[in-house]
Amino acid sequence: MDDVIEIHAVESVRVLTLSSGSVNALDVDLLEEVALAVNDLARSDDAGALVVTGAGRAFSAGVDLKRVVAEGAGYTDRLVPALSEAFEALFTYPGPTVAAVNGAAIAGGCVLACACDRRLIIPEAQIGVTEVHVGVPFPVAALEVMRYACGDHADVVLLGGRTYRGAETIAAGLAHRVVDGDLMAMAVGEATELGGIPADAYRHTKGRLHAPTMARIRESAGVDDEVRRMWGSAATQQRLAEYVERMRHRG
Repeated sequence: MDDVIEIHAVESVRVLTLSSGSVNALDVDLLEEVALAVNDLARSDDAGALVVTGAGRAFSAGVDLKRVVAEGAGYTDRLVPALSEAFEALFTYPGPTVAAVNGAAIAGGCVLACACDRRLIIPEAQIGVTEVHVGVPFPVAALEVMRYACGDHADVVLLGGRTYRGAETIAAGLAHRVVDGDLMAMAVGEATELGGIPADAYRHTKGRLHAPTMARIRESAGVDDEVRRMWGSAATQQRLAEYVERMRHRG
């Protein structure tokens, strides 16, 4: 299998780049690699600052729906937990995390970005969770990460299912800064600054801030059984097939 992520160091910061296809669509392989890499870094002696970005023109356009339609319920039974594990790995990473949103961050791609402590986005990039329009439910981890990121705006963002650009991404809680310039330089700079905070203090404070969200995820774990059934149902598969076909003609 080709590498679907790349990790390299920029001085004291590690940069994790999603590198899978033209839009870094999320499939089981990519999600498992993200979770494995981030958890390995978290367990290391130096769980330092981490920047997450996408190769090419997109951060991540979300779940690879073509593969979902092609492989059906057996695949979605693996996909839903893989999504949750990747989101949780980033959300619980003890060091500072910065998402450098270099292009579209849609649906699961948006959740990956929102699992990071800071989110920087270029003006033309679209970001948002569109699951309700596609006709699929959120895994618990995705829902709770978005609730944490968007706060009072979570209902509008999650139930509205639209995408945002520019200053409105900040107003909705989806981004912290719109960068009209060298995105990666800004992201690495912010990660470096956060990485200068004493690690124990950062880890403890972040852990306490995230604890209520993680408790809700753990308490509601059984809900994902229903989510898997809904993703794999004949009705959902039909909706997804129709959606993929519409997108194919639109593209």
